[in-house]
Amino acid sequence: MGKFVVRETKTGIKFDLKASNGEVIATSEVYTSEAACMKGLQSVQKNAPIAGVEDQTKEGFEKQKHPKFEIYNDKAGEIRFRLKATNGQIIATSEGYKSIASCVNGIESVKKNVVDAKIEKE
Repeated sequence: MGKFVVRETKTGIKFDLKASNGEVIATSEVYTSEAACMKGLQSVQKNAPIAGVEDQTKEGFEKQKHPKFEIYNDKAGEIRFRLKATNGQIIATSEGYKSIASCVNGIESVKKNVVDAKIEKE
């Protein structure tokens, strides 16, 4: 079972979604308040399980409706995903992966772990 870890940073408050093995599988932006952070967390819980997957690394990829996970190449040449809510806002992002398959596994892990994730505050 996964868990959300909510923590303060120098510039605000954010959350990480961790898999049962403790690995961070998705992270949020930095929010200005705990209330805003919790709204973002709830949006991830609501949207991730139903989100489609749009692989933007493929030429002529098929566009998906929001909510969706977007797979893309970052500036460093790694593969990442971002989860967008129904309003198109980015609500979670991933680490960099070396392969599409690993990135897809990360997405599946997010979908599975958000369902009954506990919330911890650091």
